[in-house]
Amino acid sequence: MKTKLAILSLAIAVPSCVFAQDSIKVSNNGEYPNTFSSGSANVERFTQSSKRFNDWSISFGAGVPLVQYADLTSLKFGKGAGKSLVGYSAYLSIDKAISHTFGLKLQYDRGETRQGAFYTRDAAPANASANGQYGGRTQYDAISILGDLNLTNLFRRVDNKSPYRWALHGYAGVGTIGYRAYLKDETGQRLVTEVKPIRDGLSFFGQGGAGLKYKINRRLDIEGRVMYIVTTDDTFDGGDSVVNMRKDNNSDNFINATLGLSVKLGKHESHLMWHDPLQEIYYRTDVLESKINDVEVCKAGDADNDGVCDDWDRQLDTPAGARVDGSGVALDVDMDGVIDLYDKCVTVPGPVENNGCPVTTAQTPNSGSVTEAETKLDGIEFELNSDKILSNNTPILNNAVGYINSSNGAYTVVGATDTRGSEAYNQKLSQNRANNVKDYLIKNGVESTKLDAQGNGKNDLKYPECDPASKCPEWKNKANRRVYFKAK
Repeated sequence: MKTKLAILSLAIAVPSCVFAQDSIKVSNNGEYPNTFSSGSANVERFTQSSKRFNDWSISFGAGVPLVQYADLTSLKFGKGAGKSLVGYSAYLSIDKAISHTFGLKLQYDRGETRQGAFYTRDAAPANASANGQYGGRTQYDAISILGDLNLTNLFRRVDNKSPYRWALHGYAGVGTIGYRAYLKDETGQRLVTEVKPIRDGLSFFGQGGAGLKYKINRRLDIEGRVMYIVTTDDTFDGGDSVVNMRKDNNSDNFINATLGLSVKLGKHESHLMWHDPLQEIYYRTDVLESKINDVEVCKAGDADNDGVCDDWDRQLDTPAGARVDGSGVALDVDMDGVIDLYDKCVTVPGPVENNGCPVTTAQTPNSGSVTEAETKLDGIEFELNSDKILSNNTPILNNAVGYINSSNGAYTVVGATDTRGSEAYNQKLSQNRANNVKDYLIKNGVESTKLDAQGNGKNDLKYPECDPASKCPEWKNKANRRVYFKAK
């Protein structure tokens, strides 16, 4: 179970570490992103030139090492326990931020611990060894690699929009250590153990702890740090074979409390370890909202109150209540010159004098039939090179079903095209358009004996001036691509 959890954690951590510094540039070179990438266009390969944050720094500091888990200790507790002994330490590290939550440190430590019953620089008490009173000191040098986990960024709430200057970091790592351990009693001071990593092989040690950082400015951080060092050696405290028999310790460990500075390197304004991606998202959202609020809509107003601003309204005196298109022009579905607001027959063209309805003769007694003069039904248009009925035309055709069924007359469904394309192609296309409309009407209740279909190709133009089509606006070409009804 533990192995599975470790593998899962590694799978989650690796991608965030490798691609930590994203770029806001867009790559359109046709190579990346591709079908095997994330699919986002706002991505580019991570290179030095695409970095947006500083990610290198140098840290140094000094502090106090205290040997505790050993035969000879630094701190004494309780009445009559003796005097606590204090040593010194210093560190220097080169730091690399991999993401806003994780980094690595290459660190060098040097110091001296002091432990036992008295300082080795002081005189030993009489009969010190007989009374078990020894003074010890250890000079050490260590090189280690530390993982740096930014706990503040890692556990920062997603709804926290405030900037921050304090950050809690966790550290852990391993390295090699060399030391010289001295022991003193009434006979004098002597070197008990000396470990040289290169000559005597590698003496490994581990350390872990936490640090609290404060951001002074974009270049400097101050940090208080407490580390626990595991030496893996029972002779680190200076104890000899006699001293080391006091306690059954596998290694002598010590605590190192330090205060230091970090100098952030690079040309950018901010460091990656102080970057909160969510904070950046909130900031960009606020900027967009402020830009939206600054946009002034309808500077010239909407004089006819048709919902289309006067800045782009092509008809500034639209009657109240009339439906309009995107340019503010009142709709006239059957294009008979009577807008839909006043048209009594919205889908069938008719003269203005008859409120947009076709002129008909009186109904014959008890027959319920209507005798028609020639009439047309315009407005059923098609896309270029297509005979498919558009969805916005179905209401017009449904009204035509009722109109034709109310009449005893028969109708020719006439199809037409614009002037683009050959004569033969357009003749076939117009016939297909007429057939499709005829089939639609029959499927929706019109008697098949009342209809036939006729294709006129490009020889039946609503706007004859569109020959050739290249000299014609597209809205006129679209109006030429149509189907209309002609009474027989």
